[in-house]
Amino acid sequence: MPKKEKLLEKMRRNKVGWKFNDLNNLYIKYGFEKCEGSNHTMYIHPDFPELKATVTRHRSLAIGYIQYAIKLIDKLKKGTVKSNMKEYEK
Repeated sequence: MPKKEKLLEKMRRNKVGWKFNDLNNLYIKYGFEKCEGSNHTMYIHPDFPELKATVTRHRSLAIGYIQYAIKLIDKLKKGTVKSNMKEYEK
């Protein structure tokens, strides 16, 4: 199993205690490009620009950031990307 899959599976099993660098590695390994802001980092997939996430640079991340990353990558892997990302805001 590739490292990116292992990391994703670990995040599925336990959504608590992850750091910014862990989430950064996950997004980069799945092909997202990083855009730095002053307090946040935005990740956008170059092939599917509607797949985007904003992550704060705190030492530990809230569970919502991990849940969103899992849903976003699942969507990317299934190839069922829609331009309307409203379902991820639930």
